[in-house]
Order: sequence, then C-alpha cells, then structure tokens
Amino acid sequence: MSEWLMALEGTPDGHDLALWLALVAAFLHALFGALQKGRHDPWLSRGAIDASYSLMAMPFALFVVPWPEPHMWPIFAGAIVLHFAYKIAQGVTYSLGAFTVVYPVVRGTAPLFAVIGAGLVFGERFSLLQWLGVGVLLAGTYGLAVYNLRTIRLQRETLVPALVWAVVTGMFVAAYTTYDAYGIRATANPFTFLAWFFFTDGLILPWLVALRWRRMSDRPALGPLAARGILGGVTAFASFGAIMMATRLDSVGEAAVLRETSTVFAALIGWVVLNERVGPRRLTLMTMIALGAVIVEFGG
Repeated sequence: MSEWLMALEGTPDGHDLALWLALVAAFLHALFGALQKGRHDPWLSRGAIDASYSLMAMPFALFVVPWPEPHMWPIFAGAIVLHFAYKIAQGVTYSLGAFTVVYPVVRGTAPLFAVIGAGLVFGERFSLLQWLGVGVLLAGTYGLAVYNLRTIRLQRETLVPALVWAVVTGMFVAAYTTYDAYGIRATANPFTFLAWFFFTDGLILPWLVALRWRRMSDRPALGPLAARGILGGVTAFASFGAIMMATRLDSVGEAAVLRETSTVFAALIGWVVLNERVGPRRLTLMTMIALGAVIVEFGG
C-alpha cells in the first residue's frame, strides 16, 4: 500500500486524495476534541487516549513496519516534546472554556501559522485568492472570539484566559503540523513514521495523569474512562494518520487549512452530544471559518 501511496505524490490523483483525507481528518478531529472535552476531566480523557493509542501502535511499530532510519530518532524526540507541550496547552484550554467556544479559536488560529511554516520549511506559496480565504477564516475565528467574549455565560469567569490559551494551542497545532509533515517526508515508509509516532507519543502523559487520578478525592470509574480512551485512540489514528498522509501527498498548507472545516463538525457535536448552545450567529461565524478553508483549497 505504501508503494501505491508514494506513487501518487505530486499527481492530480494525489491532490484529490489529499483533499478527501483532510476532510476526513476534519470530522474526526472534531470528534476527538469532543471526546477529550466530554463529561470526564479533560486531562484524564487525554491520558486514557494516549495510553490506548500507544498500546495499539506498539506491535505495529515493533513487528510490522520497517524500523526507522537512524536519522529519524532525533525527529521522533522533537515530536514528543512538541506534542507534549501542545497537550498541556490543550488541556488547560479545555479546562477553562466550553468546547464550542475554544475549539473554533484553536482550529482557526492554526492555519495562519501553518501556512507560514509551510512556506518557510517547504517553500510553498499561496495565491492571492488563497490568502483571501485565510483572511475569511481568520475573520470568522476572531469574530467568533469577540462574540463569545460579549455573550457567552458558560464558564464566563474563565473565558478570557480560555481564549488566550486557545490561541496558544492553535500555534502549537501549526507547529506540530509543519514539523510532523517534515517528519513523515523524512522516512521512506510513511507508516513507519505513523506507527512509531503513536507508540512513542503516548508514553509520557498517561503516567502524569495516573498521578492526578490517584490524588482525586472523587475518582471516576476506570471502565468508562478506558472505553473513552480506546474510542479516542482509534479516532486519533484515523484523524492524525489522514492529515499526515495528506501533507505527504500534497501541499502542507492547503491540507492544514482544509482541516479547519472541523469547526462546523465541532458545532454540531457540541450541540447534539455535549448539549452546548450554538445559536445562528455563532454557527454563521463557524461556517465562515469553513468557507475560508474551502476558498484556500479551490484558489490554488
């Protein structure tokens, strides 16, 4: 399968496949965010998810895919550090703000820095129309932030720091998207990168989260938490794997921006699953974010 995928790099078919992979990643990433933000403590949810996907990836990394080339080990080390910092920022963000408030800001902030990073690292250039799409996306993002700042009542006392942390988290998303796109292109077999990334990335946070769980006076049951972790692990495999393959097959910047259609999926999930009120104005602003991503895709 890897040979077939590599043959599509830089081709029109590869571009089309990257588009669909980015859209799949958008939906799954919104679902992943909702799983972490759901009824459990977001730190516990993330720890359970990390433990699950690390255990799932271990046999593939050790026994199925080719072993990484020597130059890949420092790349994996950098990815572990970068993703750990992102998880801390994301955990703080979800602890302070409602999902439909902070998630669009995280996802809307990331593309601007991802596009800049893709230009610096991979020499990608956006057309004027694509930059217009980025502008529409950012207008929707920060318009939504201002609207939430003025009207939201849920977790009102922590809304301002939640929005600040959401911007910081978005910057980390852009950083790891660019870095991981470099990593998956640095190895001959992309599945080697994915298997070893998931195996090593989930080795640290679960231990810290276990200490948090032990110190809780009212500890949640481990069964439902483990079930959420398994579902989140499978979702992470599909979401992250899809966007990473999209960045290898085609433009990193376009894939990163198109993934931000996840804001519309997040609004629907927050409304249907988490019982968070969305409203027509917030939904319109979220749709602007998605529209900006679509303009970027078709403006290339």
